[in-house]
Formats: sequence, C-alpha cells, structure tokens
Amino acid sequence: MIDNFALAVSHGLMLITLWTLLRRPDLDEEPGPRDKAAGKPKDRPGA
Repeated sequence: MIDNFALAVSHGLMLITLWTLLRRPDLDEEPGPRDKAAGKPKDRPGA
C-alpha cells in the first residue's frame, strides 16, 4: 500500500510540474540575438 501511495504522489507531482511548465507563455517566444547577448529576458507588457 505504501509503495502504491509513493508512486502516486511522485507521479502526481511530476504531472503537476509538467502541466505548469507547458502553460508558461514564454515557451512560444524565441529570444532575439540582443536578448541572448544581454542575458536578460524580453520585457513583456503583460508581465
């Protein structure tokens, strides 16, 4: 019983993490050459 619970918790946390990462808006943006050189993320108006 404990083994099944541990598997469910660990897999559940991984699913939550994956879901959160996939919903990030900056996944659809590629930084330009200036952003890569400066090392700063682009300023987004909604952020």
